[in-house]
This record gives sequence, C-alpha cells and structure tokens, in this order.
Amino acid sequence: MGTLYEQDVMAWASEQAALLRAGKLAAIDIEHIAQEIEDVGKSEKRELASRMAVLLAHLLKWQYQPGRRGNSWSRTIKEQRKALAAALRQTPSLNATLTDPDWLAGTWADAVTKAIDETGLDTFPEDCPWAMAQVLMQEFLPEG
Repeated sequence: MGTLYEQDVMAWASEQAALLRAGKLAAIDIEHIAQEIEDVGKSEKRELASRMAVLLAHLLKWQYQPGRRGNSWSRTIKEQRKALAAALRQTPSLNATLTDPDWLAGTWADAVTKAIDETGLDTFPEDCPWAMAQVLMQEFLPEG
C-alpha cells in the first residue's frame, strides 16, 4: 500500500510536524522532509517564472501591437510587476534567479509562446531585448 507519504501527503506532513515539535527526531522521515523543503524552493521559482513570462509577453504585445494597447494590458503589466516585487522582497534569494541564463531562456521562451498565441505574430526576438532592471521598473514600457 505504500508509506503514509505516498498515501496522503497532508496527513504525513501533520505527522512529521508533530514529531518535530515533540523532539522525536529519530522518528522523522528525513528523506521526504528534505525533498519537500527542496520542492518549496522549486515552487517559488516556478511562480517567479510564471509571473515573469506573463509580464514579458505583455511587454512584447505592448511593443509589437501599439494599436491594441489598452488599460487591460497596462493593468496586467502593473499587477505582474507588483507581484514580482513582493515575491523578491519576501524571498530575497530569488534575485539570483533573475541572472540565471537558463532560467531566463526558459522564461523568455514561455513568454514568446504566450505572445505568439495571443497575437498570431511570430516576429519576436530570440532573446530578451531588455535588462531585468528595465523589465521590473514600474515606468518602463517598450516603444513599438
């Protein structure tokens, strides 16, 4: 049937928390606890990438479809920047992710895919044309 971790991760987590609080360290599931802690970091990075891809896609749309600019796009850009700033404030170690070339390449590819799907255009740059500082700057909007 498997371990409690495999059967019901929430029940397992409650059990592990109780064991830790009771100081019963010999009884804890060290391997799965370590895995779950690592997964928290991965989840934070996925959230950062998701928000960044939405922001970058909207910046692309803003630049490449100036005639379609509107409050909705502007609002989305502001909301994503606000959420990204909050995430970076709450988890400062995520700032290093913004300079990881592999992370940026994957996030950029996701943004371009979103922009292509939403615009029907396929003329977007292969690499992000903006510095991360620009992308995150509240006043920055690319010109088309």
